[in-house]
Order: sequence, then structure tokens, then C-alpha cells
Amino acid sequence: MRQGYVGVKNRAQEDIINRIPVKEAIAKEKVYFAQHEVYRSLPEEVLGCETLTKKLGKILFTHIKHSMPSIMNECRQKLTQAKQELENLGKPLPSSPQEKVQLIWSMTLDFLN
Repeated sequence: MRQGYVGVKNRAQEDIINRIPVKEAIAKEKVYFAQHEVYRSLPEEVLGCETLTKKLGKILFTHIKHSMPSIMNECRQKLTQAKQELENLGKPLPSSPQEKVQLIWSMTLDFLN
């Protein structure tokens, strides 16, 4: 309960079967809370799917904001490691046909010598 609570009214199975749009379901939820004997006395900021969506969005944003620096550091470390491994492999193979022929001739001459 550190994050508080939000009351929501789930859609009825009949609404799902009848493919009632989400906007309409949210409107029904608002009417339900406004007319309910107990819920109408509660503040709006603790009721409804829209409130829950906003609250979860803020929590997710905060989590991402706090996690991003360590994720970026890990990415930098892995990039540095990958670059080092790539350098350890040596020069890349040539891509053009002329460079490939030249490499083969060079290797052949090295072998012959």
C-alpha cells in the first residue's frame, strides 16, 4: 500500500462479449462510482481506470528514470568490450573484388617466401 490505492470497476463479461468500446466502459465506470452510495463520497483521485493509468504511468516513469543511468553504463561497458574483441580479431576482410584478389596474392607471396 506504499503507492496508495485506486478503486476500479472491471467490465462485465457481457460487455466484453458485446464488444463495448473502452471509452464507453470508462464512462459507465464513472457513472457507477458517481451513483454508488459509498464510492461517491470518495475523492476522484482514488477511483477509476483513468486514475489508475495515470498513477501507473508516473510510477513507471520514475522507475525508468532511476534505472536508466545503470542501463546506459552497462550498454557503454558492453560496447567497449565488443569494440575490444573486434580489434583483437585483426583487420577486417576486404569487401571489394580488387582488394580480395590483392589479399590472396599477398597471402600467396607470403607463403612462397
